[in-house]
Amino acid sequence: MKTEQIRETEDRSQIQEAMTDCVLCPRNCHVDRTKGRRGFCGMPGEIYGARAALHMWEEPCISGKKGSGAVFFSGCGLRCCFCQNRDIAIGKSGLEITEDRLAEIFLELQEQGAANLNLVTGAHYVPQIIAALDLAREQGLRLPVVYNSSGYEKVETVKMLEGYVEVYLPDYKYAESNLAEKYSRAEDYPETAAAAIAEMVRQTGPAVFDEEGYMRRGTIVRNLILPGHTRNSIKVLEYLHRTYGNQIYISIMNQYTPVFEQKEFKELNRRVTQREYEKVLNAALELGIENGFFQDGETARESFIPAFDYEGIRKSVK
Repeated sequence: MKTEQIRETEDRSQIQEAMTDCVLCPRNCHVDRTKGRRGFCGMPGEIYGARAALHMWEEPCISGKKGSGAVFFSGCGLRCCFCQNRDIAIGKSGLEITEDRLAEIFLELQEQGAANLNLVTGAHYVPQIIAALDLAREQGLRLPVVYNSSGYEKVETVKMLEGYVEVYLPDYKYAESNLAEKYSRAEDYPETAAAAIAEMVRQTGPAVFDEEGYMRRGTIVRNLILPGHTRNSIKVLEYLHRTYGNQIYISIMNQYTPVFEQKEFKELNRRVTQREYEKVLNAALELGIENGFFQDGETARESFIPAFDYEGIRKSVK
């Protein structure tokens, strides 16, 4: 049997095993996704994607002038009530694709001049992603891989990505477990995300940049400030800086947008005020955070939310 056939057989076996009794994310649903059953992520065993295109709205060292080759996967194991990408998080948007097609998408983004390959919310597809990366690398994929995550990850799943991911881009949404339970039904978020981030930092080490200013290895941790919850964000900054110092970069985001009306949590039906944002930024300065990003001006706007119209997912007919 040829080496390629052996690898493909092993990949299929690993994917089958992972999907039959799925525990890829902290929800530990144990559902058989090969039979169309859906766990908390809302997705069966087949890959579903909603968009694959150059994305200009990540941190400067990720998007730069070239754009990040972002692949938005459907489904999510966290599913926050305020999710900015709600349609894909709940599986409302998405087209089914194979591992072979996913590998093609990776190569197409490289051909478009992407600075990197940006995998957005892919935890529930990690075995398929690995298979597609193996195939794409055999066909000439050279881009560094960015793993863009809610932070709610299992350490075991993150370990599967070692050697495949150069840059980790997780959120650390909550330092307060009551908020995590209230808005994401994940009371264990603070400790779960902390453990996952620790593994990410272990894999990447300190940040490395190329001559154009793009991050080629490292970890950037994001915190999206929620309206009325600056205390939570400041606690996040305190934990990250105390734990990692300047080994990581911290991205403080004020782009929260109420994309649909909250019936239960009415406090989320507004944007973050300038005063709230400045309070968090001042706390970052007082803590001595040096490696970081902040958003300047009126960034909380719809343009940060791309159209999930299957661009780049469908195979173009030449």
